[in-house]
Amino acid sequence: MKTSIINTIAGIDQLGKKAIRFGIVVVFLWIGGLKFFTYEADGVVPFVANSPAMSFFYNHPAEYKKHQNKEGELIAANHQWNIENNTYGFSIGLGIMLVTLGILVALYKVVPIASMIASGLIFIMTLGTLSFLITTPEAWVPHLTDVNFGFPYLSGRGRLVIKDIVILGGAIITMSETAQLYLKRKSTNK
Repeated sequence: MKTSIINTIAGIDQLGKKAIRFGIVVVFLWIGGLKFFTYEADGVVPFVANSPAMSFFYNHPAEYKKHQNKEGELIAANHQWNIENNTYGFSIGLGIMLVTLGILVALYKVVPIASMIASGLIFIMTLGTLSFLITTPEAWVPHLTDVNFGFPYLSGRGRLVIKDIVILGGAIITMSETAQLYLKRKSTNK
């Protein structure tokens, strides 16, 4: 009985791979779609503005702290600044990219090479996202009145970013699985 249960558990790795692929597709389609909305675009400003590799997408990255909207808040002057900063233009471009990657990962049986490349790009993007833990001060609890601040006390933004470690591993699995599918089809067609 015990061995039977363990054998069953040992055989569900394919289910796990499907769940990982499904999860990546859902996250990229959903989050990518949200990038077309201002509250989501406003939320990523600290990450992009503080990133040495990404701040060039904004016109005024050094000024973002004076123009932040909280989630659910719309201050017209801050919204106008974000328009002039290219906050929304960048976010829409990012959204298009995320949705495209999500679709390609889902279509791995139809377009395996494109899907494999998409998984590779997700892997690289995830490394970029994880770099925000180093470059974004808002990723850590600020020093206000509590004694717990800075490293290792992740803020809400930091907790959001650290979860990308799971996507990083998932992208490796989907990339490898898609490459195996491509090679299997290629050897079958010989």
